[in-house]
Amino acid sequence: MPANQEWQAFWLAVGFLTRIPMLVRIDYTPQLMNQCSVYFPVVGLLLGVLYATLYAVIAPFWSPLVCLILVISFHLWITGAFHEDGLADSIDALGGGYTVEARLRIMKDSRIGTYGTVALVMALLLKVALLSESSPIWLALLIAPCVARLTPLMLMRFMRYVSDPDSSKSKPVADGFSTERLVCASVFVLLMCGLLTPWAPALILSSAVSIGLVGLLWGRQLKRDLGGYTGDALGASVIFTELTLLALLAAWL
Repeated sequence: MPANQEWQAFWLAVGFLTRIPMLVRIDYTPQLMNQCSVYFPVVGLLLGVLYATLYAVIAPFWSPLVCLILVISFHLWITGAFHEDGLADSIDALGGGYTVEARLRIMKDSRIGTYGTVALVMALLLKVALLSESSPIWLALLIAPCVARLTPLMLMRFMRYVSDPDSSKSKPVADGFSTERLVCASVFVLLMCGLLTPWAPALILSSAVSIGLVGLLWGRQLKRDLGGYTGDALGASVIFTELTLLALLAAWL
């Protein structure tokens, strides 16, 4: 793609994943919407910089627990709880549906059920707990959003999209993904981890393990229960990868 289209694709990814205003004019096409997903890890790094900076600014005034709750609250606002919504919808669907059709129908329902509520609350509590166990905390806040947003690209490359194409907002983004752009995104994540010395070995190993585990286990679950992935399932994969990565970092750093 020409440089101008890549620049637009980046800002389209920013607008898709966050509430940050897009600062350029976008010549929207379904192809551009699809290709913008390669910049998900870049947007994750941008968010990580915001989280780590906010934590550093407020850390002198409150305890780590209070600061982390404030940072997570900011995260939920700046992203519109985008991936958390996907987690709740996915768990509701897989927990309450007994056929593929029923699961897809539940996943599209805007209401949240018991399964989704429990999963969402536990995920947020676990995230705060794992971040509080990380050392340094700013490092976990910085790198986790970047690494976690590579997993959806893996699922998009190796699985098929299943949903109603006429009603799905994520269809243009999720419908297929090239190997070349997956490699580019993976190299970017690897470089970001490698630049954060002296933690690079632990970051690279933790990232590879978390992406591999979630991609394999969550992907297998989705293939069995849905026959593929949906936009909500991709959002859930971000949450699962982030929690797995934070658990590894809390244990190893």
